[in-house]
Amino acid sequence: MTRSITYTALPGIPRVGPDDDLVRIIADGVTRAEIAVASGDVFVVAQKIVSKAENRYVYLDDVSPSDRALELAKTVGKDPRHIEVVLSESSEIIRSRQNVMIVAHRLGFVMANAGIDESNIEQDRGHRVLLLPENPDDSCERLKAGLDRHFGVNVGVLVNDSFGRPWRNGVVGVALGTAGLPALQSIIGKPDLFGRPMQVTEIAVADELAAAASLLMGQAAEGQPVVHVRGFSSPARINAASALVRPKEQDLFR
Repeated sequence: MTRSITYTALPGIPRVGPDDDLVRIIADGVTRAEIAVASGDVFVVAQKIVSKAENRYVYLDDVSPSDRALELAKTVGKDPRHIEVVLSESSEIIRSRQNVMIVAHRLGFVMANAGIDESNIEQDRGHRVLLLPENPDDSCERLKAGLDRHFGVNVGVLVNDSFGRPWRNGVVGVALGTAGLPALQSIIGKPDLFGRPMQVTEIAVADELAAAASLLMGQAAEGQPVVHVRGFSSPARINAASALVRPKEQDLFR
C-alpha cells in the first residue's frame, strides 16, 4: 500500500503581536494556499507566534536579578536579568556553562535556557525576551476549537519548537503541545515482522510530525510559522503532548 503525507507551509503569514487572532491568520493563509481543509488535517504552528499572540514577553528592564542569577551570570556569561527569567520558568538547573543553561522547565521539558529566546523578536520600548506559552496543550485546544468552528471540520493542532538532544548535534522540531491527535503511541505487545511481541517501543508521533514541519519553517528569517499537513493517520488514541515528558525518575541523563 502506498502512503504519503503532504506538508505545505502557508504563505503570507504576517508578523504576530499580542492578542492577534491566530485562527483568522491561519485561515487567511489557507485561503492564499488554496487548500480545502478536511477532517484529519493537522496544523503545525511555531511556538514563537503562539507565545507572541499570548503576550508572553518579559522586559528585562523590569527584572531584578537575584543573588543566584548574579552568581550564575559569572559562569554562563549572560545578562543576569535574562538568567533570572530562566530561573523563574525552571524547576531545576541541570547543567550550566558558557552561554547555555540546561534546565528542567516548569512544564517538565528538559531544554536549553527554558526555551526563553531573543531571536526573531521585535524590540519596541526596551530589551525583551519571549517565554514559552503558559500551557501549550491548552493553547492547542483553543486553536483547534477555533479552526474546527471556522472550517466546519475536525483538525489536529500541534505547537512545535526546536530542541537539542543528548548525544546528537543540532536541533530538531519537537511538539510542545497537541490537540486532536496522538502525541505518544505505544506499540508494546504488537508483533514485529517475525511475530515477536514488541517489548518497550513507544513512538513520539507528535515529535515526528513536528520535526518534518520544521524543515519547512526554518530556523532564521524564513517567516513560515504555520504548516498544513495532509495524509497523517494513526490508530493510537488521542493524548496530549504532556505524555511525551519523561518522568525524572526514568531519565538516565539526570
